[in-house]
Amino acid sequence: MEQFVNALFNGLSLSSIILLTSLGLAITFGQMRVINMAHGEFVMVGAYMTYVVQNIVAVVVPPSMQGIYYILAIPVAFFTTFLLGSIMERFIISRLYGREIDSLLATWGISLILQQAARSIFGTQGVNVTVPSFLEGGITINGCTFSLNRIFIILLVLMCLLGMYLIMYRSGFGKQMRAVVQNRSMAQCMGINSRKVDNITFAIGSGMAGIAGCSVALLGSIDSTVGQSYIVNSFMAIVLGGVGKLAGTVLGSSIIGFSGIFAEQYTSATIAKAIVLLIVIVFLQKRPQGLFIVKSRSLDE
Repeated sequence: MEQFVNALFNGLSLSSIILLTSLGLAITFGQMRVINMAHGEFVMVGAYMTYVVQNIVAVVVPPSMQGIYYILAIPVAFFTTFLLGSIMERFIISRLYGREIDSLLATWGISLILQQAARSIFGTQGVNVTVPSFLEGGITINGCTFSLNRIFIILLVLMCLLGMYLIMYRSGFGKQMRAVVQNRSMAQCMGINSRKVDNITFAIGSGMAGIAGCSVALLGSIDSTVGQSYIVNSFMAIVLGGVGKLAGTVLGSSIIGFSGIFAEQYTSATIAKAIVLLIVIVFLQKRPQGLFIVKSRSLDE
């Protein structure tokens, strides 16, 4: 029972990280139909920004208060990747809408540039983030230990998920975003600045990747390829759940996270990845549109 509960908690933790990474893709890929191969590098940027904030706080803040660096790193990572995504959309992505292959190749090139920039600035060796004192240790219940840093990540993901829901379905900007997705020409006729909506939408998706990087920084070493470890699972979660649906992203991330952990529990990490991929392939053979279907006028035309 203890082994099962620990596996369940680890599955929830992995699903949360995949979901946090997928939230940005749910916007850029699901809403905008842009295949952003540099999304994993935005996760990397967020992780490195956590490391940078840690070093700055270590110089200017007394040792007893240095744990506050992580709270500061979350908005710093978000706004850094938000700005980076906005610039990328303005000068590159905006010229490639409707050209999926071109956007894939362009963003793949940007991902290589960002990886090389990280190696030039931080070196080829990985760097580590010190876990804040308030996230050290864990909670033990009936022999099962739940680490505080993973509990914090789960709570952070829930807050981000709530924020994304409020933005997409309870805000004026969310209505504009969904209007542009459903029928861009009609939205423009109604006075919606679709270029501004595209730019902010892509920037928000990039900012969510930065927050995901903050979470990843707590779990291990940071290097130029840290984002690549999660980006494949995130794309699979988006496709599995149904492109463009927030609820589908949540369910798809959960399926991949839990199936990966439980498969690894009884096999090996390599076989577990193969099993997860097999599950996705078999499911998409039966339901290629994913768990949820986006209905829009552009699809009906």
